[in-house]
Amino acid sequence: MANLPDSRGRALDMGCGQGGLVRALAPHFEHVVGADADREMRRIAKAASAAVDNASITDRQLDSWADDSIDLVTMVAVLHHLDIDDALRNIERILAPNGRLLVVGLAPPRNARDLLWDSVSIVTNPLIGFIHRPWPSPVTAPPPPFPVKDPVLSFDEIGDMLEKRLPGAKMQHRIGFRHTIEWTKPVP
Repeated sequence: MANLPDSRGRALDMGCGQGGLVRALAPHFEHVVGADADREMRRIAKAASAAVDNASITDRQLDSWADDSIDLVTMVAVLHHLDIDDALRNIERILAPNGRLLVVGLAPPRNARDLLWDSVSIVTNPLIGFIHRPWPSPVTAPPPPFPVKDPVLSFDEIGDMLEKRLPGAKMQHRIGFRHTIEWTKPVP
C-alpha cells in the first residue's frame, strides 16, 4: 500500500484469487477490478467482495483493456503463469501515464546470489509463519483448489525482459522465495 500511484481511478489485480488484495485496494481507488482465469477463484472473490461497492471481479485478461486506462496493475504470484513478454507489453500499453505496476513474483534459483536468497528464506519462512500463526490453525478443511505452476524464468531472465519492455523497472530479491517488481509508466 505504500507504493500506490498518485492517480487513483482504476486498479487491476490480475490473478486476484479470493480477492483479498481487491478488498484492500478498494478504499484507495474509485474502482478496483479483480481478474482471474479460474472460475472457482472468481466465484469465491465475488462472494467475499460482495459488500464492496467499488469492486468487481472478471475473467478479462490484460489484452482486453483499453490503452492508458488503468492506474495500478498488481500481480501476486501470477506473472510466471503468463507469457511474460506479452504481459509486460500489455501492461505498458494499458497503464496510464504515471500508472504503476507492482508485482510479487517467483523465480527458480539459477546462480549463487539466488541460492543465497533462498537459503535466507529457508531459515526465515518458518519463523515468520510462527510469528503470524503461533498456534495450529483450527481450520481442518483443505483450502480451495487453485491453479499452480512452477516458475521457469530466472530472476536475471525476468530482469532482462523488464529492461527491454519496461525500462527503469526496479526488481529486488525478497525473503520468502519471492521478488518484487515496481515500475511507473513515464509521462510522454
